[in-house]
Amino acid sequence: MTATNDVQALKVHVSVNVRNVEKSIDFYRRMLGIEPSKVRTGYAKFDVQNPPLNFAMNEVPSLAGPGALSHLGFQVESTADVLSFREQWEEAGLFTRDEMQTDCCYATQDKTWVKDPDGNEWEAFVVLKDNLGEVEKATSCCTPAGACSVSA
Repeated sequence: MTATNDVQALKVHVSVNVRNVEKSIDFYRRMLGIEPSKVRTGYAKFDVQNPPLNFAMNEVPSLAGPGALSHLGFQVESTADVLSFREQWEEAGLFTRDEMQTDCCYATQDKTWVKDPDGNEWEAFVVLKDNLGEVEKATSCCTPAGACSVSA
């Protein structure tokens, strides 16, 4: 992906506000499987190589609610890759939630989720079938709180 025709982006940068940077460092250390590259008072940064991601956190102790962020995620190539993320996260002691064969965001997907200490949800997902030609449904847009699940 390029920002303009002649500039090549090196990696995606995501910065989130967190209530307690120490709790969040512990969570993201386990979720990402790496140590932070920079830690300062009220700030931490993880330099993720795969996928290329500059992930930063800024401590805002008075942060109320989960904020305007919907969710974050890693798109992978296969269900096996989704399951590898889940296994890595579970081995790190994180609680995971799966949504398999779910219709979400105009696609059929397999995914697994984790939630950080501030309620920010991360997914690892694979698109199994793109449903662009289908008529819009009430559950066509994803939210991490389970609205992507197929209703019974």
